[in-house]
Amino acid sequence: MEPVGQRAESASREAVAAARDALLRAHYDEFRKVAGRVLNGDAAALQIQPTDLAHEAVIRLSGLDRLDFKGRTHFLSLSARVMRQILIDEIRRMRAAKRQAPPVATQLPPELGAQSIDLEDLDRALSKLELVAPDHARLVDQRYFAGLTLEEIAEIDNVSVRTVKRQWRAARAWLVAELGQR
Repeated sequence: MEPVGQRAESASREAVAAARDALLRAHYDEFRKVAGRVLNGDAAALQIQPTDLAHEAVIRLSGLDRLDFKGRTHFLSLSARVMRQILIDEIRRMRAAKRQAPPVATQLPPELGAQSIDLEDLDRALSKLELVAPDHARLVDQRYFAGLTLEEIAEIDNVSVRTVKRQWRAARAWLVAELGQR
């Protein structure tokens, strides 16, 4: 017979898993939209479609023991980050293969210079920004990959829209300078 504490812990884990799975099912269509934004025209070069990317993100998120998020927009922000990591893993896998991998460029939005840039270079720049200013890097993820508005981000972070706008200007300036050096 199982001790009461272990049964309660097991039931709690099952409840968390059931809630996570229900959330993933409820937001699957939004996942596909986020996947489309994350791919941003790179599907052909990567040989991956938004639906495939959304499936892989759901699988990875399903494997997490605990999802800690502050509502729908925060959850979508987390999913965009997972999808970006899946794409970077795919690019690295392709480049590690013996065959010549096609370049995987993404089109930056006008506020980041509207240039075409290698997705792995963008990831490197964001990783660098994360070391210097983690809030700014997360903001770029939320805006560029998840497509969240400044107002939604302010709500997630529980700060004023003005603060988010100031951080967005700083993050943009840093990224433009960093990516311009390439």
